[in-house]
Amino acid sequence: MEIKDLKALIKIITETDVTEFEMENSEERIIIKRGPEKELVQVTAPISQAVPTAPPPPQGTVAISAPPVTESTEADDQYETINSPIVGTFYRRPSPEADAFADVGSIVDQGQTVCLVEAMKLFNEIEAEFKCKIIEILKEDAAPVEFGEPLFKVERL
Repeated sequence: MEIKDLKALIKIITETDVTEFEMENSEERIIIKRGPEKELVQVTAPISQAVPTAPPPPQGTVAISAPPVTESTEADDQYETINSPIVGTFYRRPSPEADAFADVGSIVDQGQTVCLVEAMKLFNEIEAEFKCKIIEILKEDAAPVEFGEPLFKVERL
């Protein structure tokens, strides 16, 4: 299935109340699952076309020290940023019904978790490298993030 056909199929599924779709033929298998938290699209090609892959990473949560902290390039040089150490999905809370790790105005200690970044179904805890006050949250919950992208504007305490 070509990517444009896959995009059209995803669009059709998201415009309906369907939460799970599965299609299989002799060449490929497509599974689309969606729910309140996120969507999952899985496409499996036949073995003859398969590219060697590494074994899947172990499931669980990994603590990662906060990524490099950079000073803001904006007019307010007193603030620094906490950046994403990996590409993934940004989450402000450990679960949908839980409180956020940190809110604007929160004081966080060195080593305290400020958010999660999910990469390949592995939730990585992002920790503050120093005691600071959260000035601004730069990403929306469940938003994709890139390596080195600022997540929080902070004031060092």
